[in-house]
Amino acid sequence: VQLQASGGGLVQTGASLRLSCAGSGRAFSSLGMGWFRQAPGKEREFVATISRRGGTTRYDDSVTGRFTISRDNAENTVYLHMNSLKPEDTAVYYCAARTMENMSASRYAYTYWGQGTLVTVSS
Repeated sequence: VQLQASGGGLVQTGASLRLSCAGSGRAFSSLGMGWFRQAPGKEREFVATISRRGGTTRYDDSVTGRFTISRDNAENTVYLHMNSLKPEDTAVYYCAARTMENMSASRYAYTYWGQGTLVTVSS
């Protein structure tokens, strides 16, 4: 499975961004998908995950109400819509895929990873 993340950039506090992650190499709808992020000097942390068909989502408390994860299985793409961005959201954002349908927030549950896209939020 190959994952290609895109959509990062430099924005101001309060702005919005939409990240995309295109998948290939395996039936996309058979994979649970997630977004993680890693700020400089910090561990990679969970942001959001979505079930195979998109009917169930889960978010970290720090982004609940501001971020929305969605997917389009016909386009083999998962999205992360980010609103009301804060400087503390600054990080490299990674999409990841898991084969188990367990809505896990643990990075160890994810087998496939994209290359990351940088989001920088200025104050």
